[in-house]
Amino acid sequence: MKVSKFVLALLFFATQLSFSQSKITGKVLDTDSNPIFGANIIITSESQEQKGVSSTENGSFIIEINSPGSYSIKVTYVGFNTITKSLTITNSENIDLGNIVLKESEEYLQTVEILGRKRNDYNSDYSFSASKIAIKNKELPQAVSTVTKELIDDRQAFQLPDAVKTVSNVALTGLYNHYNIRGITQADDGQVLNGMRTRQYYFLQPITSHLERVEVIKGPSSVTFSSADPGGTVNMVTKKPLAEKRSSVSLAAGSFGTLRATADFTGPLNEEKTLLYRFNAAFQEADSFRDVVNNNAILVSPSLSYVPNETTSLNVEMIYNDAEGNLDRGQPIFGAINGEFDLNSTPITMNVGASNDHYKTKELILMANFSKKFSDNFGFNAQYMKQTWDEDLAEHRVDGTAVDIAGNVIPTLARMRYDRRQQFWETDNFSAYFNYEIKNDKFSNNLLFGYDGTRWERQIGAGFLRARRYLTVSGGQANFDPANPGNFQQMVVDGVTMPVPAVPHFNLEDPFNGARNTNAYNLSELSIPANLNTSNGIYIQNQFKIGKFSALVNLRYEWFSDIFDYKGNEEEFKTSAFVPRLGLTYEVTKDISAYATYLEGFQPHTNTVSLSPTAEGFFWAASPGRFDPLESTLIEVGAKGEFLNGKIFANLAIFNITQKNILLGDTYDLDNLTTRGEQRSRGFETDISGYILPNLQLTASYGYNDATIQEDAITEFIGERIGGAPKHNANIWGRYDFKSDSKLKGIGFGLGAQYVDERFTWYNPTYSTARVLLPDYTVFDAAVYYKPNNTGIQLTLKLNNVFDTTYWLGGLNPSRLGPGAPRNVLLNATYKF
Repeated sequence: MKVSKFVLALLFFATQLSFSQSKITGKVLDTDSNPIFGANIIITSESQEQKGVSSTENGSFIIEINSPGSYSIKVTYVGFNTITKSLTITNSENIDLGNIVLKESEEYLQTVEILGRKRNDYNSDYSFSASKIAIKNKELPQAVSTVTKELIDDRQAFQLPDAVKTVSNVALTGLYNHYNIRGITQADDGQVLNGMRTRQYYFLQPITSHLERVEVIKGPSSVTFSSADPGGTVNMVTKKPLAEKRSSVSLAAGSFGTLRATADFTGPLNEEKTLLYRFNAAFQEADSFRDVVNNNAILVSPSLSYVPNETTSLNVEMIYNDAEGNLDRGQPIFGAINGEFDLNSTPITMNVGASNDHYKTKELILMANFSKKFSDNFGFNAQYMKQTWDEDLAEHRVDGTAVDIAGNVIPTLARMRYDRRQQFWETDNFSAYFNYEIKNDKFSNNLLFGYDGTRWERQIGAGFLRARRYLTVSGGQANFDPANPGNFQQMVVDGVTMPVPAVPHFNLEDPFNGARNTNAYNLSELSIPANLNTSNGIYIQNQFKIGKFSALVNLRYEWFSDIFDYKGNEEEFKTSAFVPRLGLTYEVTKDISAYATYLEGFQPHTNTVSLSPTAEGFFWAASPGRFDPLESTLIEVGAKGEFLNGKIFANLAIFNITQKNILLGDTYDLDNLTTRGEQRSRGFETDISGYILPNLQLTASYGYNDATIQEDAITEFIGERIGGAPKHNANIWGRYDFKSDSKLKGIGFGLGAQYVDERFTWYNPTYSTARVLLPDYTVFDAAVYYKPNNTGIQLTLKLNNVFDTTYWLGGLNPSRLGPGAPRNVLLNATYKF
C-alpha cells in the first residue's frame, strides 16, 4: 500500500514536472503595429497563484504554466484599453497567442466626468475643468500640471499642500492651504472642486483620500472659473465610480501622534453595470511638531453614477468633512535689528496658543452632474453644487511687542490677543452648457454656449469676541500711548512698570501653553455683518482643428454683485467685464505640440473673498467693492509632448503675467485704502512625469519666475519682489520596483527632493508690517515599499526630511512664520481586493 502511494506520488510529480515546460507566448502591439514595451501580462486561475510578466522591447512575452486548467490572461498598459482572454490547457503544450493589439483608451471622451479614471500611473492625459469639456492635455493651449492619486499614494501626501508641492512654480506661503503660483500669491479664500467654486478659509489643509487628482491650471482662468487667481487655480477632482469592482483599505501610524485610516470601495450595483457606486472615507487623529497643535478630521464621501446608455449619464456625490484642530498661526520671531530678524530667536516648535484653543469646521457638499446627448453631434451638460460651511474658532495669537510704561520694548514678552469667532456660510454653484460637435477625418469643431452662476452668502449670526491691546482706565481697549500713560491701567512685574494688557503677555523665557482662563478677559463683542456675493456669466467657446492646427477661442461676459450687511442696511456694489481667451496649438509631430495663448483674469474686490491680507481686517466693517477690480493678463507659449505611447508626458512653458489694482492699505482705515498700480511675473517652467522604465516611474519639475512690483504710489516699493515668491523651485520624485524575476521582487524604493529658493514673507512689502527673508532649502524624502506577491497588500515606510533639515515653508510676517516639519516617519499598510 505504501509502495503504491509512493508510485502515485512519483507519477504526480512527474506529470507536474513535464507540464512545467508549457509556455504561453505572444506579442503586444498598438494599432499602428508598433511594439509596446512594458505592458503587463497577468495570468490567473482558481488553483494557481497570480503570475505576471512585462513585455520586452519588441513587445514579446513568455509565461510558464506548471499545471492544467482554465486560465484568464489580462493585458494592460497605461493609456490603452485592457484586453482579457480565456483559455483552457489540458496537456503540456506551448500556446502562441500571436499579436495582441491594444487600442488607445478613450475614457477622456466622456463629456462630463461621470466615470472614474482607469489609469493607474503618475500621468493624467486629459482635463475637463480647463475648458468645460474633455480635452487632451497635449491639445490644450495652456499649462496644466496634474498630481494623480497614484503619486499622492506613493508620496503618502495625506493633505493637499503635500500633494501640490511637486508642481513647478508652486510654493506654500506658510502652514495653511494657500499657495504662491508663478510668483503671485493666491488672493481667494475658497477652493475649486470639480471645476466649481466653494467657500471656506484656507486655514486647515484639505484631506486628499477622496481625490482622483489635483490639477494646477496655470494662469488667470477666469474665463473658465469665473473670478480666478492670476497665478493659477488649484482644482481638486474627486474620485468617481468605476464599472469594475475595486476595493481598498489602509491604516497608517507615524510621528507626532499620527493615526490615519482610509477606505475606498467602487463597482457596479447591478448586472447591467448601469448603476455604479463609490464610497470613500478617511479618519485622522494627529498632533504636530508644533506646540499644542493638532489636526483631527473625519471625511465621508459617497457617490452614485447612473449610465443607462451611451447618451445619458448622471452622477451624484456628497462630501461630509468634520475637522477639529488648532488654527496654527505659525512661529513668532522677535528682536529685529536694523530691520533684520533672527529666525532662530525662537524654536520652530513655538506656538503661543493655549491647550483650550480650538478651530472647528464642518462642511457638507452635494454635487450633481448630468449629461445628455440628443444626437451624435448635439449634447447638453449641467452641474450643480450646494455647500454649507460652519466655523468655530477660539485662539490666542501674537498681537505685537510688549512695552513698559515709557513705551520701551520688553524683548522677553509678546503682547497677545484672543479671539472667539463663528461664521456660517452657504454656497450655490450652477453651470450648464450646450455643445455641438462636427468631426471628420480632416476637420473637427466643438462649439459650446453656456451659463455659470455662483452665490456666496455669509449668513446672519456671525460674530466674534475679542480682547487685545491694553486696558484703559475707563475699562476699554486701546493701543498704548506713552505720551498719556495715565489713561491706562498699570502694573509692576519684576520691578518694571507697564500698562495692563487685555490678554496676559506670553513669556518667551518661560513659555506656558496650558489652559487659560478666558472668562477673566475683558472681551469686546463684535458682529460680522451678513454678506451676499453673486456672480453670473454667459460664455461661448469654440475649439476647432484643421489638420495639425487647432484653436481654442472663448469670450465670457461676467456680472457681479456684492451686498454688504445683507438683509440689514444693505450697501450694494456691482461690476461687470468681458473676459477673453485665445489659444493656438500646432502638432509639430505625432508626439509633440507647440502652443500659444492669451488669457485675461478679472476679480472684483468683494466682502466674501479677501483679496488682500493687508486689508482683511476691514472687511468686517465695509465692502471693498467700490474699488477698481483686480485685473490680470497672461501671455504664454510652450510645448507639450507624449512619448513611449503616452507613458511619459512633458511640458515646457514661458509666461508673462501682469496684475493690476491690488488692494492695499492700513487694516482698519477704509479712507486710506488704495490699489497698487501693477505687479508682473515672468518666467518659465517644465514638468515631466511617467514611466522611464517599466519598473521606474518618475516626476520632476523646475520653475523660474521673476515677480516684481512695477507701479506703486510708494516709489521705494517699485522693483521689490512680491512676497512669498521664490525665484527658483525644483522637485523630483521617483519610484523603482524590482522586477518579478529578481530575488528582491515585491520590494520598491522611492526617493525625492524639493528645492525652494529664498523668498520674502507674504506681506512684502506692505504699509505697516515688517518683512522677513526666508532662506532657501533642500529637503529629501524616501520610502520603502513591500508588496508580497498575490496578497493585495502593500506596506510603505515613508521617511520625510531625511537629513532633518531646519527650513521654513513660508510665512505671512515675523509673527506668523511656517516652519517645515523635522525628520518624521510614517508606516502605512494598504490592502486592495
